[in-house]
Amino acid sequence: MRIVVVGPTYPYKGGGAAHTTELAHRLRAAGHDVVIESWRAQYPSFLYPGQQTVDTPDGEPFPHVRRDLDWRRPDGWVRCGRRLRSADLVIFAVLSPVQVPPYLGILYGLRRRTKVVALCHNVLPHESKPYDAPLMKALLRRADVVLVHSERQAVLARELTPAPVRTAEMAPHLPPRADEHKPGEHGPGERHPGEPESGEQGFGERGPVHDRLLFFGLVRPYKGLDLLIRALPEGVSLRVAGEFWGGLDETKALVAELGLTDRVELRPGYVAAADVPGLFADVDALVLPYRSGTASQQVWFGHEHGVPVIATRVGTLGDHVTDGVDGLLVEPGSVEALRAALDGFYRPGEPERLRAGVKAVDPEPYWASYLEALVSP
Repeated sequence: MRIVVVGPTYPYKGGGAAHTTELAHRLRAAGHDVVIESWRAQYPSFLYPGQQTVDTPDGEPFPHVRRDLDWRRPDGWVRCGRRLRSADLVIFAVLSPVQVPPYLGILYGLRRRTKVVALCHNVLPHESKPYDAPLMKALLRRADVVLVHSERQAVLARELTPAPVRTAEMAPHLPPRADEHKPGEHGPGERHPGEPESGEQGFGERGPVHDRLLFFGLVRPYKGLDLLIRALPEGVSLRVAGEFWGGLDETKALVAELGLTDRVELRPGYVAAADVPGLFADVDALVLPYRSGTASQQVWFGHEHGVPVIATRVGTLGDHVTDGVDGLLVEPGSVEALRAALDGFYRPGEPERLRAGVKAVDPEPYWASYLEALVSP
């Protein structure tokens, strides 16, 4: 099929751009003719306070990309839709309701000449506003198929549209290692680099205990960093690395108020892929204290770097951690429950035991199911 994926890709950064890029690579490897329609200006700066683009790609850029879309040029949205009429399938990567007006403009130009899939990373944002649901309803009602990443998200989508809603777990789109194939080039049945051979316990080594935890990724209120800071056990330090979506001053004030300045290391700002391994090299676990969540790559990300993960039971986090084997699970929203889990993690021998149970993810089965959900009639 001739498939067009409309969404962010390099030089845009973050999970959404990584997913769009990997998806295009995978569809192309499956034999389809694929183009990404991307942006030269995706959002007004006041809607996204962080750094929107990067100079160096985190993975293999997709070779067939048009970057004509501009949030300030509705006429360009309609022209894009007209251009896509010859496609067999158009996939909209829906990351935020802010994208809906341009997508509606593209649909106006498309005139329903081809099949449209709305691929929703979140049906509604974690921190929603009154206009989010009406915007998403307007988009999803015009799609032929809606694809979501969990049954809970499917329930939300069905409240907004009569269109068929399909569920497929978000497939891994982890940054490639130096010895990896390009995305989509794994052979049938081939072991993913870093994945244990059949029968191996795992690839985590029983290395030294560092008494250091890691919080990694975009910092937003729903991710619960404040809960983790309050729950930090005595004698344990915390590294926080990632872009703050607001709240940096409040975080610094909380650290100072609790007298943790010497134990909480803040590294605000985007972390390039080349710098990520160093963040994981001297930590005992990745901690995901989310108050809420949908689909997330973060557990896989921690395991890919050989560390156990301590996570709350929200979204898909609880599906990716085997409690007591490669990490620990805790109920969300409670400082006391999180502190108890962290204290339990640091019982003698426990960090080493959980690290030995960590296995890297094999992305192939996930991608096979994901592509089937996208391209099937």
